[in-house]
Amino acid sequence: MDRSSVALTTLAALVALGLAAGAGAQDKQLYRYTDADGHVVYTDKPPPPSAKNVQPKKITANVIETNEIPLAAQLASEKYPVTLFTYDCGEICRNAEALLNRRGVPFTTINVADKDGMAKLQALTGGNAVPVLQVGEKMVAKGLLETRWQSMLDEAGYPKTPAPRRTPPARANEASARAETASPASATPTTPAAPPADGGYPK
Repeated sequence: MDRSSVALTTLAALVALGLAAGAGAQDKQLYRYTDADGHVVYTDKPPPPSAKNVQPKKITANVIETNEIPLAAQLASEKYPVTLFTYDCGEICRNAEALLNRRGVPFTTINVADKDGMAKLQALTGGNAVPVLQVGEKMVAKGLLETRWQSMLDEAGYPKTPAPRRTPPARANEASARAETASPASATPTTPAAPPADGGYPK
């Protein structure tokens, strides 16, 4: 059997086993080994004693994972993770968090109201003022200065705008239906009807 035939046989075996695994249990134990003739075999049965290079495999149920974070942001996050040192300090801390959220930047929050959080802040900046933004290991900005923060995120490679939100088709249809049925009159407050002159009581 030539190499192309072996490759086709192996591919067919993989497809068949994959379909069997999808139709069966969530996780299926498989084996890959080389038989006595030098052929690569995929099977769900334990290999014979003569098998070489035995490799247990598992095929799991098909799962599609979605990630709203763009690839550029993921790469930047791996290389230059963002940390926000903050606590419930009012509008300035809320604005700091909102800036990162508007740009779609994944970040870790450290609450300096906790003892450990304050210790990390002091080790990083030598002080206790917040908010503080850390991008990677070396870029640190004390206080909320939007131009400085944006510049640091640009330098780290984060996208300037977040990924667009995708509305599922069913929800999109519901939203358009609601928009079509709504009218300006429906938003006008109604005046309760005046009670009958006789008070509406039965006679």
